[in-house]
Amino acid sequence: MRAKRSGDGKADDWTAASVEAAAVGLLARREHSRAELSRKLGDRGVPAELMETVLDALAERGLQSDARYAEALFTSRIGRRHGPARIRRELQERGVSATIVEAALEAAEVDWFELAREARRRRFGDTPPAEWNERVRQSRFLEYRGFTSDQVRFALAREHD
Repeated sequence: MRAKRSGDGKADDWTAASVEAAAVGLLARREHSRAELSRKLGDRGVPAELMETVLDALAERGLQSDARYAEALFTSRIGRRHGPARIRRELQERGVSATIVEAALEAAEVDWFELAREARRRRFGDTPPAEWNERVRQSRFLEYRGFTSDQVRFALAREHD
């Protein structure tokens, strides 16, 4: 649902109230980073200066927060068994600052080694690979998921090693 605008839909027809309504509508569905909101509102023809003013006001009132967005994305991606490198890259691609990304990583309290092992188990079964080709295939899978080389080695090791 788009925010109602007066007139024929020209960029100068947007008001602070209509931009805020559009932004809040987007935020009601899910958390968005500031950069995502800015892009989506820009696609609707909202003037940049008006958009920035409204986004500043939303952030001040706590309706939009990159930190909260990062936390929500972390929770989602950990549930999908993604590693820290992939999550970090995804947040940075969505315009979240490196400072917020690193704070979210530290606050996550995740055992990345066990998460890597669980991702390998769920995809390939309980038995670690014995053959070199299979080990390489599973290693690539875990690297794609965003796990570090140490985490991949741990996930591929036999549990009694």
